[in-house]
Amino acid sequence: MAERKLVWRPMTQGDLPQVSALADAIHEDYPERPEIFAEKLSLYPEGCFVLASGEKCEGYFISHPWQRASPPALDTLLGALPAQAELFYIHDLAISPAARGSGAASRILKQIEEYAISQHLALCGLVAVGNATSFWKAQGFEPQESPSLNAKLATYGGQAVYMEKSM
Repeated sequence: MAERKLVWRPMTQGDLPQVSALADAIHEDYPERPEIFAEKLSLYPEGCFVLASGEKCEGYFISHPWQRASPPALDTLLGALPAQAELFYIHDLAISPAARGSGAASRILKQIEEYAISQHLALCGLVAVGNATSFWKAQGFEPQESPSLNAKLATYGGQAVYMEKSM
């Protein structure tokens, strides 16, 4: 079988059905409506990418400027981005089982960290769900605890951890 070429490219409106389907398959315990993905692409296309193998979406990455220690609740529309962002927020990184182990996650994280620094944001934040905390720790993210985070993290389930990384 020939090896497939996996390329990160900017997400387009035409990718949204595949992104939503992939999210439903990978994040069964963390469902989000298709409008969530569409809004993030509309608000900040510079932070939205798909991992493409030809016409097939094998993964996606969604990020945007945001406020520190204030992750948006799961499946919630943002409305707008903050005028003065404190960090670059990684909303989601999802890669199909077939594309895992390809190094794609490391490539997009390096790319987005360089981009965030160019935007004068030297901090990245995210919510690790399920058993992803160890993956994010390996990428240099550290858990951050704050009682004010508990209500928002509860929308992500009992194992959710807010994490940050200085760049």
